[in-house]
Amino acid sequence: MTQETVTLSDAAAKRIAAILQTEKNKSAMRVSVEGGGCSGFSYKFDLVDAENEDDLVLEKGSAKVLIDSLSLIYMGGSEIDFVDNLLGQSFQIKNPNAVASCGCGTSFSI
Repeated sequence: MTQETVTLSDAAAKRIAAILQTEKNKSAMRVSVEGGGCSGFSYKFDLVDAENEDDLVLEKGSAKVLIDSLSLIYMGGSEIDFVDNLLGQSFQIKNPNAVASCGCGTSFSI
């Protein structure tokens, strides 16, 4: 697994900034990896008001994303994107470490 950093697309940064503007007590979006989901691991998205000491902090414009060091092991080299199409709107993570993913786009295996 790669230890490269994670990037944030322009579309994701714009959407995160818009969400954070409506949330008075939240300053960032936390992206984490948890065990579970139909492929073994799943991504979790939360709005938070503080960062932890071991967080990777991604900032683009007024968007701020936090990723804890354990999740970064699984997400290194990934891009966080926001897709808005006929199927709906969602954050998607393009993860080069994932060898399989499910149709929902929120779980993966390594």
